[in-house]
Amino acid sequence: MRLAKGYYGRRKNVWTVAKNAVEKGLLYAYRDRKVKKREFRALWIQRINAGAREHGLSYSQLMGGLKKAGIELNRKVLADLALNHPAAFQGIVEKIK
Repeated sequence: MRLAKGYYGRRKNVWTVAKNAVEKGLLYAYRDRKVKKREFRALWIQRINAGAREHGLSYSQLMGGLKKAGIELNRKVLADLALNHPAAFQGIVEKIK
């Protein structure tokens, strides 16, 4: 019942309903910890692609160029650079070209 605190209606005070709601919530929590990783990776790829296209490259061309140039930056860092530090991102793109 402690885990059902904050639920609405019978889900908070009727044992069987609360138990079912808590079990379902725990299943969603387990599943969505994995989904969150997928969603963030997709967001980072979109941001990198937008930054790359401003400089005349596609996402795949940028990532291929990074690999050839030996620049090892993960997608999280690249997305942050593209969004918050466009000059630094442009410097990386120039090294690739």
